[in-house]
Amino acid sequence: MPPAATHAALSVRKLRKTYKDVVAVDSLDLEVHPGECFGLLGPNGAGKTTTIEICEGLIAADSGEVEMLGMRWESDAQRLRQRLGIQLQDTQLSEKLTVLETVRLFRSFYNAGPAAAQAIGLVQLDEKQNSRVGNLSGGQKQRLAMACALVGDPDFLFLDEPTTGLDPQARRQLWDLIEEFKHGGRTILLTTHYMDEAERLCDRIAIMDHGKIIALGTPRELIASIGVEHVVEFSAGSVPQPLSLDALRGIEGVRDVRRENGAVQMQVTALHRAVPLLLEELGRQGIQLTELRTHSASLEDVFVTLTGRHLRDE
Repeated sequence: MPPAATHAALSVRKLRKTYKDVVAVDSLDLEVHPGECFGLLGPNGAGKTTTIEICEGLIAADSGEVEMLGMRWESDAQRLRQRLGIQLQDTQLSEKLTVLETVRLFRSFYNAGPAAAQAIGLVQLDEKQNSRVGNLSGGQKQRLAMACALVGDPDFLFLDEPTTGLDPQARRQLWDLIEEFKHGGRTILLTTHYMDEAERLCDRIAIMDHGKIIALGTPRELIASIGVEHVVEFSAGSVPQPLSLDALRGIEGVRDVRRENGAVQMQVTALHRAVPLLLEELGRQGIQLTELRTHSASLEDVFVTLTGRHLRDE
């Protein structure tokens, strides 16, 4: 287990990165505490991957400071590389090598860490250690990439969308592995496009848009920040006249109303009052419901409220 730290595991100050006329990261400040799983969320193009790649030492910032584990890339690059584990969005591994050969190769880059076979066991690929990488399933390749990230026994782990494209079972297997790593006192910086993943794994979350942090807090704090307890979604069949959204906005306790993928979504503070009044208003407008759903406010609702976009929007 890594020694207790008194400084931030990651401290980013006034970070800026531009590409031609696009500001990818705009004077960003960020701090990750030792031993936490910190989530960095945002729509595509928000600057998440650029921020992480600067912190990983893969690209240089135009200006600003990055201090990680008490060190800086400018003066401590070799020591930092020995203490970091990195799983990229899309890890390209040689498909001709076996699982064991691949992990042995990555283990050779580090001065300390578990044996290759032990790292393979951590990700439950023991039975596949002699299989070629090209013959693995998508989920198995992701677990192999995780083994390569863990084989140096890192103090700080970067996970950039580690479960994208995986089936639900494979996702949950990786969740268990990430939680086990965190319970060992290590620090994780995670980006993800899955809100349930962020709510389960992350101690704190920053939502990023246009190169800036626009919200920061625990999942519970972020959900409470929008002042909404529930979301009501409904669809209607053919209607005699256009639905008046302004009339719905006038219902007691309704904070916001918007059209979403052919349905209407309402953010409300008191479900037991809003639903009867909604039904009454739809009856007055002569509109018959075809579907009605409710759910408690979630990180997805926070995200859409703050950015106006879903995570997968380009």
